[in-house]
Amino acid sequence: MKEKIVQLNKKFFLSFFIILFCFALDRVTKFNVINLYTNNNFKDQYINSYTNLTLIWNKGIAFGLFESETLFYSFISFFIFLIIIFIMYLILKSKILSEVFFLSVVAGGALGNFFDRLYYNAVPDFIDLHYKNFHWFTFNVADICISIGIVMLLLFDILKIKFKNNE
Repeated sequence: MKEKIVQLNKKFFLSFFIILFCFALDRVTKFNVINLYTNNNFKDQYINSYTNLTLIWNKGIAFGLFESETLFYSFISFFIFLIIIFIMYLILKSKILSEVFFLSVVAGGALGNFFDRLYYNAVPDFIDLHYKNFHWFTFNVADICISIGIVMLLLFDILKIKFKNNE
C-alpha cells in the first residue's frame, strides 16, 4: 500500500512539474513576443532563411482552422476544456511513466493555449516557418509541446504493438 502511494506521488509530481514547465515556457515566450509588438512597435522579424517572428491572433483551433468570433468559439473552448480534463484523467490512470510524461507535455501545451483563449479571446501564434513562398501554419511553444507529446505517444504505442507482435 505504501509503495503504491509513493508511486502515485512520484507520478503526480512528475506530471505537475512537466505541465507547469510547458505552461510557463509557453507563457514567457508569448508574453515577450506580445510585449515586443505592443510596447516597442516591433515589426515582423526575419530570423533566418526559414523562420520569421510574426505575431498573429488565432481565433480558431489548431492551425487557425474553424476561425470564428461567435458562439462556435465558446463551444470550441469548452470542448478543449473537456479534452484537457480527459488528458488529466489519462495521466492519473496511466501506469507507464513515459506515457505520463508525454501526456503531461500535451496537457501543459493545451493549458497554455486554453489560458490564452480565456484571457485574450484568441491564441497568439508567432513562429512562422517557411521555404521560399511556402509558409507553414504560424504556431507557438504550446503547439510545439502538444505536437511533440502526441507524436511521442503515437511512436510509443506503435513500438509497444511492434514488440508485442514479436513475442
